[in-house]
Amino acid sequence: MRLLPGAARILVIGCSGSGKSTLARALAERFGLHYVSMDRDVFWLPGWQARPREDANRRIAEFVALPRWVMDGTSPRTLPERLARADLVIWLRPPRHVSLYGIVTRWFRYAGRTRPEMAEGCPERISPEFLRYVWHFERDSAPRIVERLAAYEGEIPLLVLKSRGESRALLANLDGRH
Repeated sequence: MRLLPGAARILVIGCSGSGKSTLARALAERFGLHYVSMDRDVFWLPGWQARPREDANRRIAEFVALPRWVMDGTSPRTLPERLARADLVIWLRPPRHVSLYGIVTRWFRYAGRTRPEMAEGCPERISPEFLRYVWHFERDSAPRIVERLAAYEGEIPLLVLKSRGESRALLANLDGRH
């Protein structure tokens, strides 16, 4: 995709477990962009304590003001602030079983530990509520995302990837391995 190398601010959104962090970190490394994890850098404090909303909003404003970044995280509530500065949006939109598989395998990989994209002191966890969120993401969250994106239609390119294979192909294409 020719848009990627020229994008200074890339927003990677999608359901939990869809591969947002993996793709965002890879793009940050390839293009020398500052990597921002919404979970780690904005929303969570140690011990799974939610960062106060005013502080989270201030942090978002600071991050989007940076000249070059890739940010992973969906949060429809904060999308307008982030979209206003984004050059490109990549929406990972695989089938729900792919995202469920992603969160379960992530839980096994980081059981009892904090993954790199999460705030320190927030060990990986799965709850029935979280599984329901992932199961109903397309029904409950996707319409709000579509609504937020519609406000920027024609202004910000949108790339929708519907499988992990498409994400891998994008990175391989960037590396010159067609």
